Amino acid sequence: MTHDAYILDAVRSPRGRGKKDGGLHTLSPVELASELLKAIPARNPGFDSKKVEDVIFGCAEAVNDQGANLARSAALYAGYDDSVAGSTVARFCGSGLEALNIAATKVMAGQGDLFVAGGIEMMSLVPMLSTGGPTVSDTFFNDKSWATPQGVSADLIATIEGFSREDVDAWAAQSHQRAARAVAHGAFNRSIVPIRDSNGTLMLDHDELVRPETSVESLAKLKPSFERAADAGYDITVRRRYPQLDRLLHVHHAGNSSGIADGASAVVIGNLATAASLGIKPRARIRAIAQVGIEPCIMLTGPVESSRRALARCGLSFKDVDLFEVNEAFASVVLYFNKHAGVDPEKVNVNGGAIALGHPIGATGGMLVGTLLDELERRDARIGVATMCTGLGMAVSTVIERI
Repeated sequence: MTHDAYILDAVRSPRGRGKKDGGLHTLSPVELASELLKAIPARNPGFDSKKVEDVIFGCAEAVNDQGANLARSAALYAGYDDSVAGSTVARFCGSGLEALNIAATKVMAGQGDLFVAGGIEMMSLVPMLSTGGPTVSDTFFNDKSWATPQGVSADLIATIEGFSREDVDAWAAQSHQRAARAVAHGAFNRSIVPIRDSNGTLMLDHDELVRPETSVESLAKLKPSFERAADAGYDITVRRRYPQLDRLLHVHHAGNSSGIADGASAVVIGNLATAASLGIKPRARIRAIAQVGIEPCIMLTGPVESSRRALARCGLSFKDVDLFEVNEAFASVVLYFNKHAGVDPEKVNVNGGAIALGHPIGATGGMLVGTLLDELERRDARIGVATMCTGLGMAVSTVIERI
């Protein structure tokens, strides 16, 4: 017997700059994550943490301050009942969305009634690749798997697909313009939780990375970021894997790649009976999920296939979707998705994306779902897809239907 899984609420922190001058930098990860967990009962008076079976958080770099099962630590720090378990999930950039999908799957299977899922990443404290792994330390692994740095993969996509520097810069500039407009119109207000420290001092109440003045002209002044990595030997890997290429075009830089950020997200997922017992009206139903692996040299093209699989599982296709949230790891990732999924760019990242807002890796999946749901409600639309590429050639997708 299967059950439906519903989104009861979705909250997120503002995205802070993932540097020492960022608004969230002085907080510990457990403080930041617990602020969101505390916000859920504050927003939903009938919420009872004793009914939560598990807090599941994505965290790409679960080490040091983010290590030792941060989800369980955050639940305890937030004052949740001792009976609430906690676990962390690592699927690189897709960690937060994977956490949400795991929670939904448990509800659908009848193996739990209420979960909080989301993620945490404080990149100002724990940088990318802090957990190491064979891609960092084992050249034999990289040679055998064709693994390349993500920036090189993004340039590879642009080279193969014929996306010019002007193309990727135009998408990046649009991301900033859409995000600035969304901020001005209060599009994120329902989900954002202002973050305070233990003294009650307001640390951050808005996304820090948006630059409304960004234009194609200003981005054109930036130098490519990943040419040095290619020159270190990865251009040879790429040309061996794709011998039809005579050279790699370097079009990505800091301005058309996702911003390094601190942040956290939390999504409440449960069944109808539990929602009714808490006095919470469900906002959306999770229709389907999917994950996929692709070859890890080009690495970042998986969202097309994972989204197609998820949509097929609930009898839908790309043309049935009202809005997409495609994580803007790099501009070419979204341009590839738009082209190969055959979707209208006006339905994709309508409030900007990670290029403008930032990408706190483990938290972004939950943030995308919250942003997607808020916008579906504003537009009185029905079907949305959130999807993310990840390191080592994977992708994860979630289909939701607004109630």
